[in-house]
Amino acid sequence: MEKTYAPQDIEKHWYQQWEELGYFAPSGQGKPYCIMIPPPNVTGTLHMGHAFQDTLMDILTRYHRMQGHNTLWQVGTDHAGIATQMVVERQLAQQGKSRHDLGREAFVEKIWEWKEQSGGTITRQLRAMGASVDWKTERFTMDDGLSDAVKEVFIRLYEENLIYRGKRLVNWDPVFHTALSDLEVNAEEENGFLWHLRYPFADGSGSLVVATTRPETMLGDTAVAVHPEDERYKHLIGKMIALPLTDRKIPIIADEYVDPSFGSGCVKITPAHDFNDYRIGQRHQLPMINILTIDAKINENAPKAYQGLDRFVARKQVVADFEKLDLLVEVKAHKLPIPRGDRSGAVLEPFLTDQWYVKAAPLAEPAIKAVEDGRIKFIPENWNKTYYDWMHKIEDWCISRQIWWGHRIPAWYDADGKVYVGRSEADIRIKHNLSTETILTQDEDVLDTWFSSALWPFSTLGFPEKTERLATFYPTSVLVTGFDIIFFWVARMIMMGMKFMDGEVPFREIYIHGLIRDSEGQKMSKSKGNVLDPLDLINGIDLETLVQKRTTGLMQPEMAPKIEKRTRQEYANGISAFGTDALRFTFAALASTGRDIRFDMGRIEGYRNFCNKLWNATRYVWMNTDGKDTGLSDAPVELSLADRWIISRLQALETEMQQHFTGYRFDLAANAVYDFTWNEYCDWYLEFSKAVLQSGEASETAQRGTRRTLVRVLETLLRLLHPFIPFVTEELWQKIAPLAGKTGNTIMLQPYPQAQMDKVDNQAEQDIEWVKQFILGVRRIRAEMDIAPSKLLPVLLQNGTESDQQRLNAHQGLISSLARLEKITWLTNTDNAPESAMALVGDMRILIPLAGLIDKEAELKRLAKEVEKIAKDLDKLTAKLENPQFIERAPADIVAKERQRVAEMQSAVQELETQAEKIRAI
Repeated sequence: MEKTYAPQDIEKHWYQQWEELGYFAPSGQGKPYCIMIPPPNVTGTLHMGHAFQDTLMDILTRYHRMQGHNTLWQVGTDHAGIATQMVVERQLAQQGKSRHDLGREAFVEKIWEWKEQSGGTITRQLRAMGASVDWKTERFTMDDGLSDAVKEVFIRLYEENLIYRGKRLVNWDPVFHTALSDLEVNAEEENGFLWHLRYPFADGSGSLVVATTRPETMLGDTAVAVHPEDERYKHLIGKMIALPLTDRKIPIIADEYVDPSFGSGCVKITPAHDFNDYRIGQRHQLPMINILTIDAKINENAPKAYQGLDRFVARKQVVADFEKLDLLVEVKAHKLPIPRGDRSGAVLEPFLTDQWYVKAAPLAEPAIKAVEDGRIKFIPENWNKTYYDWMHKIEDWCISRQIWWGHRIPAWYDADGKVYVGRSEADIRIKHNLSTETILTQDEDVLDTWFSSALWPFSTLGFPEKTERLATFYPTSVLVTGFDIIFFWVARMIMMGMKFMDGEVPFREIYIHGLIRDSEGQKMSKSKGNVLDPLDLINGIDLETLVQKRTTGLMQPEMAPKIEKRTRQEYANGISAFGTDALRFTFAALASTGRDIRFDMGRIEGYRNFCNKLWNATRYVWMNTDGKDTGLSDAPVELSLADRWIISRLQALETEMQQHFTGYRFDLAANAVYDFTWNEYCDWYLEFSKAVLQSGEASETAQRGTRRTLVRVLETLLRLLHPFIPFVTEELWQKIAPLAGKTGNTIMLQPYPQAQMDKVDNQAEQDIEWVKQFILGVRRIRAEMDIAPSKLLPVLLQNGTESDQQRLNAHQGLISSLARLEKITWLTNTDNAPESAMALVGDMRILIPLAGLIDKEAELKRLAKEVEKIAKDLDKLTAKLENPQFIERAPADIVAKERQRVAEMQSAVQELETQAEKIRAI
């Protein structure tokens, strides 16, 4: 067995073997268990969020596979309409071309070519993460089968009047020339202005003042609204306004939407360019005048002086013209939410246009009930409220997009504009008995990417065909996803799944995890220079390559020097190669129920050490058992106290792991198995085993019992750990399994350990706990008094009970061996003990006489130097905290940390001085 744990040497080998031998495919036996991967964008690469989420799904998949379930983790990618089209359009722009130069058919072909070249990047990265997905059934949302599902769903919804085409106000992206759903809009507060404009009455009798954040839209105003009960304006309702800069007159109307306390209490109404105004316009049958082109320039519906101007140029011109006419009352600084496209970053415009919509309310009703009655369970449960809040207020879903990449809407128009919906033009002609003379033109739009994603749980399993896979794995078992796409994806999958799968929910449980942040709790983004690539953590990366990677291709190149400086400070030596298992275990240990998950590099380093600890422990076991009888023969076996203790503790761990998996507490499961492995098995049991195997005093039956326990507990532990760290556990299991009497080609198809309650030994656990406290007491005294670990010590015991004496008599050899004791002497309660260092085990005193054990003067000098060093640092830190400027300017968490350091230093000084007092008394 290799001396050193080297993850790079084992990970690629084992994954290739697992995949080639078909271990990831469903077994066809046992209870079905299915997880659908949230399909990553085909444009993408594996970021930390993917890696975190996919690790959790793989842990569940491996766990249930080992439970004997018929397990499917369905993999696939999303065509990502706007994102993918944007990538290829940028490539064309570098050649001085646009998609219009190529034409639709050639452009779409270009995207398919790009997809074939780079679309496999994320799947290769999934393999590197150890994802045990069923690669043979990998799907893509533009596959023929999934495209058939999209058509089927669209047609059926249309035929039931749940899909319709209408002219409504939408979020319009002037860069991509497409409508966006509300969920694709990022609205953050930005600095702007509030312009107060005077609108004169048409009869010249006076004027009203309105306030607006978008003066250019006044060119499309069709009314001014006041509150019907506003005493200032009640008498003006019905009066006409001479709209400045135009030759139009518009009415003053009354509507309860108006807030009399805001601004002047008068609101300009532009139904074609504001969502609230649109609703007011509908209530009052106001005309809707669209003044913008698809590029957000002023169109022919506005006065000629403004036609062709960009919206922001027109804004300046309108304000200037109002000022010339002495109609600009005032301008105030004003913060307001600015809607921007999540892909383009462009300021969006409410835009009046024909689009396709899904009537969402009828679909939402059964989807709400499914959560209310428990058919679908959110974990943690508090996400129910978020789901309900959105679903109860749901609006119709705009599903058409004015781009070329995606599922083209299966609708055709004749010369009169009549619409026909069907699977193909040929089907439509047959169904409607249309002659060849009737010219049909297919709708230019494609469907929102989330439309096809909403069908993912059943389209990937063969729908609309009634396949065996669909019957077996639908409903799926659990959805693992982040809270940020509950509306985008989760809710829509529930609505579509219940609609098209006879009311059956798409998944029984929804595990909502937090989002990965950096160690300071900040969102990871290129502009902040805090992005970590999971593959860099696995394989390692040198500093120069890391700097280049972080500063290349920034949307804001001026950020590069800042990001480079930060990177060099934070990663002076680059990033070490930690291996996949260490990263996976880190993710599991961090998977708490909180919204934010802070990723600290110190954690992954610690779990790399954990994998190394497991490797070294296995090597110790293998060296002490290989070629020897490990209890597989018929020879008698004797179990020591330590053997019975570790076997008993293992049952508790197995019970705990089962509970944590059921409750989706990956963090608690990881911490439990980590603690058992490191502290109980490696730190204690392996030491206990040396007293049996290496002392030369134990019988062959006792040695056989310890060897058997060593390999059996370790083999079980490897199976408990396998879902978290699959590579190192497979490598080590191959060594240990034969010694434990296990057969099989892979650990991943072995049964997941189940507790056997008849092996619980409470007495052994209590006795070992007493032994541990005894040994720890002696070791603590050694550390405090700086006594060499190799030096044999005399120990005096006092105030012990009969139980203490019985335990000492039974386990004195074990204690003396591990605590390195020369002899143990019992004192009566009345005996005068010499000056000693003392530790307690319950009420029993462990006394170690100090005379002759230490050089008194040398030890006092050493302690004095330690106190002096800490005192100097303490003075500096105290002065810093007494500086008012530091307290005022430093972040609160930094101040708190510094105060904590002061408390720790003061405690250390006190301990050292107490120790010195003890030595002086000798």
